[in-house]
Amino acid sequence: MTDMAAHAPTAPRRRWGSTVAGLLVLAVMLFPLYWMLNTALQPDSGLLQVDPVPPGLDLSGFTKALTDQGGNLLTSLLVSAGAVVICLAIAAPAAYGLARFGLRGSRTIVFGTLITQMVPGIVVANALYTSYVDLGLVNSYAGLMLADASLGIPFSIVLMRSFMVSIPGEVIEAAEIDGAGPVRVFLRVVLPMSRNALITSGLFAFLFAWSDFMFALTLNTTDDVKPVTLGIYQYIGAHVGDWGSVMAAAVLSAVPAAILLVLAQKYIAAGITGGSVK
Repeated sequence: MTDMAAHAPTAPRRRWGSTVAGLLVLAVMLFPLYWMLNTALQPDSGLLQVDPVPPGLDLSGFTKALTDQGGNLLTSLLVSAGAVVICLAIAAPAAYGLARFGLRGSRTIVFGTLITQMVPGIVVANALYTSYVDLGLVNSYAGLMLADASLGIPFSIVLMRSFMVSIPGEVIEAAEIDGAGPVRVFLRVVLPMSRNALITSGLFAFLFAWSDFMFALTLNTTDDVKPVTLGIYQYIGAHVGDWGSVMAAAVLSAVPAAILLVLAQKYIAAGITGGSVK
């Protein structure tokens, strides 16, 4: 009894210590975002003259950034949405085939899919540029959508396969007994049951496409298709003295991704862990 009383305060202290340590780590990780927003709210200050706390809500930097980068933001939204559609249209059937059809060498295919993620982006971009010139896809929305979709396809295949493997075979067999063909089973049974994995894969595909810079820089030689990442890169060169507007553009570019992460966080947790329990 004495030993239990002696050790009783230890657990609360450990919890408080873990909480404080977690808050410190969170503060360090969020500080760049805070400083970016702080600089955006002080558009008339130099980069080395920014106050730790903004003296007021000066939104002129956001107004200028939205005027200059609004079209690029819309371009990024369009390209990222198209990349998500292409990614899921390719990855979902591929994942289902690897999970259910007992293909020979399926594990080797999955391993090879992961290996593709290790290829340097500049190598892929240069190879695509040569092909895109022949196909007439340079400086086009379709070309950039296809390129950005390739960033999320390997991850989506691996994630959705692990989830589809955990779908009970009895459910699929019941649908087949009712007369459903392979395509109908996939569309009416497998995809609805894989909703969490689909949302998670689509979200990551969107984030991959939204943050892409290598393909945007390599596969576009004009300003016809300019995502916001490329726009900010050129914006820095043209307005290196106006860091308030540059940071405001960076804040605006982070808003869509942040909103999606907040809205889909419960699906992400379920989608990532869903395939781990059968």
